[in-house]
Amino acid sequence: MLKEQIEAFIETLAAEKGYSVNTRRAYRRDLMEFAATVAGQFDLPEEKLALSRIDHVSIRRYLGQLHRKNKKSTIARKLSALRSFCNHLVKRGVISDNPADGVLTPKQGRSLPTYLPVDEMFRLLDGIQTDRLLDCRNRAIFETLYSCGLRVSELTGINLGDVDFESGTIKVLGKGAKQRIVPVGRKALRAIRTYLAQLERSGKHAPGRGAPLFLNKNGGRLTPRSIGRILDRLVVRCGLLTPVTPHTLRHSFATHLLDAGADLRVVQELLGHKSLSTTQKYTHVSIDRLMEAYDKAHPRK
Repeated sequence: MLKEQIEAFIETLAAEKGYSVNTRRAYRRDLMEFAATVAGQFDLPEEKLALSRIDHVSIRRYLGQLHRKNKKSTIARKLSALRSFCNHLVKRGVISDNPADGVLTPKQGRSLPTYLPVDEMFRLLDGIQTDRLLDCRNRAIFETLYSCGLRVSELTGINLGDVDFESGTIKVLGKGAKQRIVPVGRKALRAIRTYLAQLERSGKHAPGRGAPLFLNKNGGRLTPRSIGRILDRLVVRCGLLTPVTPHTLRHSFATHLLDAGADLRVVQELLGHKSLSTTQKYTHVSIDRLMEAYDKAHPRK
């Protein structure tokens, strides 16, 4: 049955490829949605849907339904998950051919990452007060996000022992449970020290290097969603007009480094990107800014 094969495939993503819990959850969600859609096409319960029902026709019908309410990037992701699943079945001899191979991936327009100009980034960070413990924590959080270019999930996973104040580095756990060491700036380290000193005075921090660095008001580990809500309030307070998410700080980190002449491969390592092509999207931002400056300044355009 299809659902049983999907569950078996999800298990291999952890054992053979080391995919994170979030990635496996996304694969499972997309594949179960596909199973439910195809079962509906044949008016069958999902648990009774056989693999023989899966062919390029059923896949095209599924994609046709997705086009009504999904972006092209979302459809491409779901199709990619389906291709990987079918490849898994072919390798194990469950099916002879991959029915998704003949289905074209939707062409996507190039979307440039949103980022904050340097002055607006400074305005956001400098606008965070440090009068109270939670204010100090918030300043440390966003100074660290921007200083290191971290994903918000990487930031929430940082423990006390991961910060090396002597070398000015932080150990983070990235996608696929891959560890990397990233440099952290003096301002971010100062903000972390101030926060930890306030925390120690309050007696709220659990001892030990394995304790979470950034805590919520109840003393537990902060979640990515909580950090997003905190940032929303800070953006409103400082009057920024650009929509800002925690990932915007990561985009800004990469863009500002490249604009200042940093090597693309260095930025790739700092961001923890597996492929250089993922990092190259930030060069488009810089090139667009160069073209704008050229158009404004060159006497013979």
